[in-house]
Amino acid sequence: MITISITVKKISVYDEVAKTTAYTGKKAEDDGSAYRRIFATDSDRNMLERFWREACSFATSELKRFIVSVNEQPESHGVDLDRDYELTLEVSSAYDENLTDSIAGSLFSYFVSSIVSKWYKFANKEEAADYATMAGTMLNDVMQKIFYRKKPTRVKPGATT
Repeated sequence: MITISITVKKISVYDEVAKTTAYTGKKAEDDGSAYRRIFATDSDRNMLERFWREACSFATSELKRFIVSVNEQPESHGVDLDRDYELTLEVSSAYDENLTDSIAGSLFSYFVSSIVSKWYKFANKEEAADYATMAGTMLNDVMQKIFYRKKPTRVKPGATT
């Protein structure tokens, strides 16, 4: 078995959520109040914190068969930007270790899409389902990469290893 560790930085996720929502709000030119309504600001982080914990919980549930350890995401009355999502996974010995960075990237995208989809249920209903679908696709991508197996290498007869 191979052990891999992945960290999803909460502050980076929140920054990407802010960029995504700001971009969407700015592009809604036909609605003068869209930017103020859609853009998730720092003052909205208390609400986003609940969405962060829900995303952590769901990712943990989906990855539980591989998890060796995962840090807790306790209920809080504020926003702790230093509480990242850290997990250690045990995967097959045939796992392609070159995929670890890609798995981390897909997991990051899952968090962003999941949080944006839940935010958009309040602020931009038309796009909420698209982001929820994207979140599911990203988590499915994580699972596919975890299950991917390297092809075995054959040793030619007479060759030394």
